[in-house]
Amino acid sequence: MRTPEFWDRSTAGGKLAVRMLAPVGWAYGAMVAWKAARARPYRSAAKVICVGNLTAGGTGKTPIAITIAREVIERQLRVRILTRGYGGRMRGPAVVHPRANSASETGDEALMLAVVAPVIISADRAAGAKLAEKKGVDVIVMDDGHQNFSLAKDLSLVIVDSEQQFGNGRVLPAGPLREQITQGLARADALIVVGESEFAPANFTKPILRAQLVPVDVFGLEERRVLAFAGIGHPEKFFRMLRKFGAMVVGTHAFPDHHVYTLPQMARLRDESYTKNAMLITTEKDFVRLAPAQRPGVHHLPVRAAFDDPIAFGGLLDRVMPRPATIG
Repeated sequence: MRTPEFWDRSTAGGKLAVRMLAPVGWAYGAMVAWKAARARPYRSAAKVICVGNLTAGGTGKTPIAITIAREVIERQLRVRILTRGYGGRMRGPAVVHPRANSASETGDEALMLAVVAPVIISADRAAGAKLAEKKGVDVIVMDDGHQNFSLAKDLSLVIVDSEQQFGNGRVLPAGPLREQITQGLARADALIVVGESEFAPANFTKPILRAQLVPVDVFGLEERRVLAFAGIGHPEKFFRMLRKFGAMVVGTHAFPDHHVYTLPQMARLRDESYTKNAMLITTEKDFVRLAPAQRPGVHHLPVRAAFDDPIAFGGLLDRVMPRPATIG
């Protein structure tokens, strides 16, 4: 989605738009509260860890979910990642096959997740959990789903972008919130703040962990001329990251989150990179959305989540799953 300008700007027109849309936001928030109060969630035999947020747009959920899945694997447990497959046609429940499925079928995030662990797409999360149980699983990692009440969670983690935080504090469509802040935080077992800025919600007494999204490999990026493009929640973060690690960014192109690139768009980007003698680079999330014919000449920069306090992160997961037994 493209973030409406009035969510972040305090112009007279923006303030008017927020006031006009506020009643719709109140109704939206009330609907989420109604669903939460009346939910009868399915309790899976597997432990369920939900990685969610309170806002629309990117906060770093997918890299955090990947980090958790890897930790589950290191603990010698069977893991399945459960997602609704935003942006794809599949409704599920179905297993993702990264070599056979395309981003148009599964959505981009599902393909990224499937590189790490088996992924199940299911709009009905309870049905997805039941399929995971049939496949054999100890832990289900939900990528998104804090506002989905069909599946009971054993650990609910809310991810917050340290810069965007909770935006203007209004509920969709008047602002980026999916529900009221106090309501959403009340169901959270911990908060994970992603980014370099300091942030802690008032009156939140549960654990707050900090994490950074860092490139997996920046070899050859320093002083390299690059033309960058991205269709993620906040493309400017990707552009800043490139500059931070020494790239000479000679041009940028920002697209809406989950943007589907056309052949003419990619041809124009490729022509511009040739004209500017620059490497064409994008995010891993964008790269998996490109069709095979669009990928030649396009580089991508994978990122991972690095926790400031890995011990605290491990302790949080200890609540719901055991560590492997040590010998000696």
